[in-house]
Amino acid sequence: MKIFNLLTVSFLLMTAIACQTDKKDITVFLAGDSTMANKPFKDGNPEKGWGQMLPLYFNEGVKVDNHARNGRSTKSFIDEGRWDSLLVKVQPGDYVIIEFGHNDSKVKSPDRYAEANTTYADNLRRFVGDVRAKDATPILATPIVRRKFVDGELVPTHGDYPQAMRNVANEMEVILFDLNQGTREMVSRFGESLSEKLYLHIDTLEYTNMSKPRIDNTHLSPYGACKVCDIVKKEIETKVPDLAAFLKD
Repeated sequence: MKIFNLLTVSFLLMTAIACQTDKKDITVFLAGDSTMANKPFKDGNPEKGWGQMLPLYFNEGVKVDNHARNGRSTKSFIDEGRWDSLLVKVQPGDYVIIEFGHNDSKVKSPDRYAEANTTYADNLRRFVGDVRAKDATPILATPIVRRKFVDGELVPTHGDYPQAMRNVANEMEVILFDLNQGTREMVSRFGESLSEKLYLHIDTLEYTNMSKPRIDNTHLSPYGACKVCDIVKKEIETKVPDLAAFLKD
């Protein structure tokens, strides 16, 4: 009887250890455009996507797999096979954060254009359905704002796209990170002058390899990318408690 009990205990211990060894990290996949994408560090490149900074916000147990690429829309991301390449890697229990809207509105670019309330919305529905079919969790994220001030007031530049995404999130009961609203509040709070720090307002004195200053009110500086991640972190804490458990203090 004692031998049997010892064997039983040993078996249970070995099973527990094996389960711990086999336990995989949760993966947070990112699908989006240049505001989210990883950017090279060559020559001290000042541009960073917020998704590039996101791994810094998690403890062990979560990894970030960033598939976002410059210039992509929901349409081109699908047509180029990038969505399929992401989806094949998704496992049960993973998360997929989806942020598009900057390039879908480019009517003169037929390979990217996706009308907000039809093609764009349908592409988002496809993304959500595909992720759920993998027993993973889709998260829609409205596009971050561009920095455009008129008479001292920040003005919208994304047309119907943020609201179209909100509508799909409501219709399909999807977690929504309203980064458009969050960044609007942040950029407005910073004001017209100070908000330049969030974007790429770079002088040649800062980067000697630059031949002329850069003024870009769409793409993020490292500081701006981290500030957007701060907003994402708050959204995770509020709306995704299982994932929030892995966030750093």
